Amino acid sequence: MIIQDLINNIEEYAPLSYAEDFDNVGLLVGDAQAELKGILITLDTLEAVVDEAIEKDCNFILSFHPIVFSGLKKINGSNYVERTVLKAIKNDIAIYAIHTALDNHFEGVNAKICQRLGLKNRSVLIPQKSTIKKLTTFVPTADAEKLRQALFEAGAGSIGNYDNCSFNVEGKGSFKGNENSNPVIGTKGVTHYEPETQIGVTYSKHSEGKILKALFKTHPYEEVAYEITKLENLNQHIGIGMIGELETPLEEVTFLNELKKKMNTECIRHSKLLGNKIKKVAVLGGSGAFGIEAAKKHGADIYITGDVKYHDFFRAEDKIIIADIGHYETEQYTKNLLFEYLTEKIPNFAPALPLGKIIISDCNTNPVKYF
Repeated sequence: MIIQDLINNIEEYAPLSYAEDFDNVGLLVGDAQAELKGILITLDTLEAVVDEAIEKDCNFILSFHPIVFSGLKKINGSNYVERTVLKAIKNDIAIYAIHTALDNHFEGVNAKICQRLGLKNRSVLIPQKSTIKKLTTFVPTADAEKLRQALFEAGAGSIGNYDNCSFNVEGKGSFKGNENSNPVIGTKGVTHYEPETQIGVTYSKHSEGKILKALFKTHPYEEVAYEITKLENLNQHIGIGMIGELETPLEEVTFLNELKKKMNTECIRHSKLLGNKIKKVAVLGGSGAFGIEAAKKHGADIYITGDVKYHDFFRAEDKIIIADIGHYETEQYTKNLLFEYLTEKIPNFAPALPLGKIIISDCNTNPVKYF
């Protein structure tokens, strides 16, 4: 098994097309064609993590945060980023960053926080825009069912909890092939009229390659007529942050104590307590001050995130409690999430790789210490 095989599986789980535009995700360092020996899962890739990978004979580091975020103009070891990259290259270790591709996954970073807190009825806090597209094509009616099924199998026609969704209109198509054509139906140089079905299906943008491949492979015509439209509909299963509910409402102080314990944090910075019970909880792993208004709009009683600045706490405006539990603390269980996914999938697509070679890093990479 080569590293690219693992990457293909990771990107099927968390497509890079859903990462934020500012991000730097994917294979950052290393040879995708190298044989995979072992996987080390970490939140951050630092020199100590590379040392751990060397010690444990892992040549693939699956990192949540990217070690290379902005462009490197030189690599001479003058800072921690350059030293980490140099050490990885010297030791033939690949580094892959998943970051906001996993942030925007419905079962990703924020789902893990919800799981830790026991939240039910989860939904996306800030759905990502421009993730849904629509394919419209025209096919001889006799071939319509075969094409529909091929498109469904490739990932088209899924809307929320429903699959195999399409809209079909019967009509009559016309075409005339030139001297270089080779029509499957009709005769070149003669206008032909054929009973056709217009098929319309929506799909998530990351599936477009597979869907178009299925279209061209299955459609009987020499030249396939089709249209692709980008929709403004929000995808309720792709986006950042999450909101859910406690099964039983808790007093504010009780909930904060539970939060501190379940998220293993030494400190919670929060806005004024409001004297209400906590029922609806919004979460956003990492730096999440930008999600405060969305949490208020959803009627959350408390918003849990990290890296909240002084003036952002004023935005609570006595309508919500803002709780900053720390950047690292909100994302720390992402390592467990990735480990659970890979140990479930590896036996199916990489049976030659022992499960013991999928390892959660022992390094605590949190740069923030508490006194």
